Amino acid sequence: MRYLAIDYGLARTGLAMCDESESFVSPLCQINMHKKKPHLMLEQLSQHINENEIESIIVGLPINMDGTEGEQAKLTRYFAEKTLPTITNLPIILHDERLSSHHAQGQLSGIGITRAQKKQKKDMLAACNILNDYLGHEY
Repeated sequence: MRYLAIDYGLARTGLAMCDESESFVSPLCQINMHKKKPHLMLEQLSQHINENEIESIIVGLPINMDGTEGEQAKLTRYFAEKTLPTITNLPIILHDERLSSHHAQGQLSGIGITRAQKKQKKDMLAACNILNDYLGHEY
């Protein structure tokens, strides 16, 4: 099955996908949020879903280390349960993404890129980590 993983954020949203055999996970892109035109993010997301023949969507749910849901988790849950269904009828699965962004930051440290370049890649890499975790892969 071809999955799309979403690391949803208020400033940037990272996307990653896997191949049909679910063997390889690859970063797809990062969508920057437009505060004055939030519909642009949904248009871009819909385009990626259609162009890549996505069959199911995994949305990373940022649960706190103590198992509770903070404000970002509530916003992400709303996005997954209320907003995404307005652009797709695909199955949408919320998946615990604890430490995926932190792990992505660690993966980017020490590789000789600028802070701005890390910022551009972190959300896509976090989406890869979410999908790898969902699929049971090591990352």
